[in-house]
Amino acid sequence: MGPFGSSIKVETFVEEGVPIISGQHLHGTRVDDEPGFDFITHEHAQKLGNANVVRGDIVLTHRGTIGQVAFIPVNSRFDRYVVSQSQFYLRCDRSQVLPEFLVAYFHSPEGQHQLLANTSQVGVPSIAQPVTYLRTLEVPIPPLPEQRAISHILGTLDDKIKLNQRMNQTLEEMVRAIFQDWFVDFGPVRAKLESREHYLPPDLWSHFPDRLVDSELGQIPEGWQVKPLEQIIRLNPMESMKRGTLAPYLDMAALPTTGSAPLRPMLREFTSGTRFRNGDTLLARITPCLENGKTAFVQTLPEGTAGWGSTEFIVMRSIFPVPPEFAYLLARDLTFRSYAIQGMTGTSGRQRVQAEALRAYLLPCPPLGDLEVFGSVVKQVFQKVKSNMDAIDTLSDQRDALLPRLVDGELSKAALS
Repeated sequence: MGPFGSSIKVETFVEEGVPIISGQHLHGTRVDDEPGFDFITHEHAQKLGNANVVRGDIVLTHRGTIGQVAFIPVNSRFDRYVVSQSQFYLRCDRSQVLPEFLVAYFHSPEGQHQLLANTSQVGVPSIAQPVTYLRTLEVPIPPLPEQRAISHILGTLDDKIKLNQRMNQTLEEMVRAIFQDWFVDFGPVRAKLESREHYLPPDLWSHFPDRLVDSELGQIPEGWQVKPLEQIIRLNPMESMKRGTLAPYLDMAALPTTGSAPLRPMLREFTSGTRFRNGDTLLARITPCLENGKTAFVQTLPEGTAGWGSTEFIVMRSIFPVPPEFAYLLARDLTFRSYAIQGMTGTSGRQRVQAEALRAYLLPCPPLGDLEVFGSVVKQVFQKVKSNMDAIDTLSDQRDALLPRLVDGELSKAALS
């Protein structure tokens, strides 16, 4: 059992080296490489000693989102990681217990209860003396063949979930590339200017002009206009919700740093916070969440239902006929994000960008009819993303239903050591 991770200063991050595991990598049963990592040098990691973890180790959160637990799979991208100061780790004696099984147990209702039983809710949730506490826990340890069977069943479901997540990542890259080409690089216009062969279907190609003209933003396609954000996207639109109403809720941890899909909402009584509907984009406005890229496109709420979430979200809603997906892709655009980050105000460590600071952001806009064409192209991709998200939820429900049945029964008890 390993100690807490180390506090690592942002200024020590490097482009390549040893990746740092944080809470965003612990949403499933396996440490997730997809959100990307911050890195420190190998020399720095060596100095951190017991904060180093390797394939097969189990990483748990002891401060913040308690209950997160995942193991580093044997096929992970890196052979060494370090854990952040909010995590610690376990290293299994594989002759007695498999990390895959132990993580499955801690994801079961009984396992989650044990992890949360010693949690303090004063200030930031935390497990008091987590290493000492975990040594007192008793965990059902079946024979190794049974552990392997359980791990195989759950691992198969996890593999299917991962496949859908990777498909969504590919779809995300596709639509962002289209947005970059059409609205940032003006690729089709430049191709026409240079008499290059068209690379879009004729019905799409015909919507692009063959000239660039001067504007206050530099050269933009002929016939396009420079508009402030508030003319095409409504920020924090009014959405009524009676206090005490049970409605889908998203907290900051539910927003991804990459990709459009948030975690599944939980039902919670409305108190105060941002309100949103399907088709809205949620943009984190506080440091470091804004810089880290926490953004989501909402499309899985029950039909006709409003959701609510953190007061640290800015809700972006496209003004008809601007397609809803346009707001999300703009929120992922690096130039827009840089503008938002530069507009942050407040004390160090609690800086925020206000919605008012974004209303005057200028961007080149094609005729509204062309925006509708863009919407028809990307809508199909986002519908596939939603379909994959629904499949992920179904698989997750199957896995969660199996967990207590697989680990339940007359199993021998063994204390963690």
